[in-house]
Amino acid sequence: MTARGKRSVRAVRVPEVRLPPLRPFQDGELETEGDYDGVGFEDLDFVGQEGRGARFMDCRLTRCALDETRLGRARFVDCVLEGVRGVGTDLAQASLRDVELVDARLGGTQLHGAVLERVLVRGGKIDYLNLRKAVLRDVTFEGCVLSEADFGNARLERVVFRDCAVRRVDFTAVRMTDVDLREVTELDIARGVDQLAGAVISPAQLFDLAPAFAAQIGVRVE
Repeated sequence: MTARGKRSVRAVRVPEVRLPPLRPFQDGELETEGDYDGVGFEDLDFVGQEGRGARFMDCRLTRCALDETRLGRARFVDCVLEGVRGVGTDLAQASLRDVELVDARLGGTQLHGAVLERVLVRGGKIDYLNLRKAVLRDVTFEGCVLSEADFGNARLERVVFRDCAVRRVDFTAVRMTDVDLREVTELDIARGVDQLAGAVISPAQLFDLAPAFAAQIGVRVE
């Protein structure tokens, strides 16, 4: 953990998604191991549907309902997900590469064991996000609220949290490399404060976290 200047942290690579003209989705329901290339999904209800192992390439999902949608092992490449909402969306072991997730309203999303590479999460609110044992590489969280996210045993490399509220986060056994927390507006670590090696925080955040650090090493402050 360090509070040195910005040059001490390697820059995060952001996705540059340029979608081609899209054809509207007209198949009614998602399919297991379905192949969706250049498809636009707009204002659709996928509640409880099965799309495990599906492949989405050059796609846009706009204002779709994803409650209990099963998308385990799905692959999203060069995609934009905007205004999606849902509780209990299953994306376990999914792969997201060059993806923008914008203004999402999600709760209890399962991304354990997933791989996220060059992903931008901008705006919105995500509660109880499960990223246990996930790999995050070149991921940006920007202007969003993360409440009780679980990063247990995850690997974070070149990850930045910018203008975010991060509440009751679990960093148990996490491994960090070039993780920038300095621009977090609210940083509340429920577990794993001793796992911040590889992260950079601001002097003010160090002051706020001092009681947790002291408790971790058994120091009483009276």
